[in-house]
Amino acid sequence: MQGIVLSKNADLFTVESEEGVFKLKPSGKTKASGIFVGDRVVFSDAITEVKERKNLLVRPPLANVDKCFIVLCPIPKPDFVLVDKVIVYCLLKGIQPIIVVNKIDLAEQSFLDEIAAAYKSFEIVKVSAKNGLVSELVSHIDGVCTLAGQSAVGKSSIINALFADQLEKVGQLSKKTERGRQTTRLVTLYKTENGYLADTAGFSLLDLSFVSDIDYRELSAYYPDFLQARAECKYRSCLHEGGDCGVVEAVKQGRISKLRYQNYLKILSELRNAKKF
Repeated sequence: MQGIVLSKNADLFTVESEEGVFKLKPSGKTKASGIFVGDRVVFSDAITEVKERKNLLVRPPLANVDKCFIVLCPIPKPDFVLVDKVIVYCLLKGIQPIIVVNKIDLAEQSFLDEIAAAYKSFEIVKVSAKNGLVSELVSHIDGVCTLAGQSAVGKSSIINALFADQLEKVGQLSKKTERGRQTTRLVTLYKTENGYLADTAGFSLLDLSFVSDIDYRELSAYYPDFLQARAECKYRSCLHEGGDCGVVEAVKQGRISKLRYQNYLKILSELRNAKKF
């Protein structure tokens, strides 16, 4: 049989398959340390094989991620450079980044317009977890999804609004057993009709260590809103910092968001100077 790992507690894994949900340990040849939440595994009485992964995140430890919901809100004020770093990281890992604006009940129209202008190349979802208005997000959960964002943007509130019943069951378990307490706080996949959303309690953001993953000269390739303008640059090696540059001209004309361009320059400088974030 085959299934997906929903949670991990030491060497005990919760695996969901078409036949049901099972508590399994790895076989002798398969090490627990090599199995992650989100892994597709083969099993009988034990897990015997981990299928090839699409990707693997280290912090939080999560495999085969399809979408990342990047949560921001009016309060606290967004760190847009950080948002762009998460987008670049997602695109590097083959993950679809989606912008989620939480606390829309507090958002002025000028704030929403700023987000719409800056991130017009990406899907934008608006929610209010506090008021239970999360149905638009549910429709975007497909495959294995995760949340990322600054502290206090409401990631936990979104999880609570979506999975209150499931979380209550886990909480009841944690009161009864030591195993339950250990299982609740690391990474757990919660199921929706079309996919899974990871509760990655304790991890505000993805591990944005690029080190050797990206060269600063390749950064603009991870800005899809630059794509058309890049073709207008005089030099193929253009870093889009000035001169006869299609991207700079597009910013002047309003075809590229000035905010996104300024973020690009800041990240470019960091990569050039430190070779990593």
